[in-house]
Amino acid sequence: MRTLFVIGRALFGGFFAYNGINHFLQVQSMKQYAESKGVPQPDAAVRASGAMLVAGGASVIAGLNPRVGLAMLVGFLVPTTIQMHRFWEIEDPAQRTSEMVQFSKNIALIGAALALMQVNQPWPSSVDSARTEEEMFVRLGGRDLRALPA
Repeated sequence: MRTLFVIGRALFGGFFAYNGINHFLQVQSMKQYAESKGVPQPDAAVRASGAMLVAGGASVIAGLNPRVGLAMLVGFLVPTTIQMHRFWEIEDPAQRTSEMVQFSKNIALIGAALALMQVNQPWPSSVDSARTEEEMFVRLGGRDLRALPA
């Protein structure tokens, strides 16, 4: 099960990290799209949302403060879903369907992020699980210095 969790975490976090990187690589086209959807300050919004996606995705992949990373992803998804994928306002059936698919996908991703917030921490095979007190003690000459009198 640990392997499946790590693979799932890599796929889920990787999706967001990849899309965040794409925000930076495609700033101009993303800015134009955001502007067409009525996003205020679209250039800043594209860059800020890209940073949220990269940081949140990396956090999930590494398991480093994953609840904070997941909160960033939810903080991106909720307003983006409501602002950018307003399928109910679109008349053209093909475009309406496309926006409905994007809206539904984002709702599913929000649900997955919220569910992952309930996984006990530290996550298996994560940066947080590697940083335990057991690894922090000092050894001298093969002796565990924690055992010495204070």
